[in-house]
Amino acid sequence: MNRKNAGRKKPPPCVRASISFPSDVYQALEQLAGRKKVSLAWIVRDAAEQYIAGEVPKRKGRESAG
Repeated sequence: MNRKNAGRKKPPPCVRASISFPSDVYQALEQLAGRKKVSLAWIVRDAAEQYIAGEVPKRKGRESAG
């Protein structure tokens, strides 16, 4: 191991975030999580990943077109 990195800790694999939702959105997320038998956090992470996956090609397309 490199001496410079010997005392450094690796960054955590996940970052905790606090997010506020309108109450109706939160209730819908809770119901969806219950139906799927997963946590509300899982639903939000999955939705965020899908959103990002859909946005990445769009952004690249805009940059190359300009």
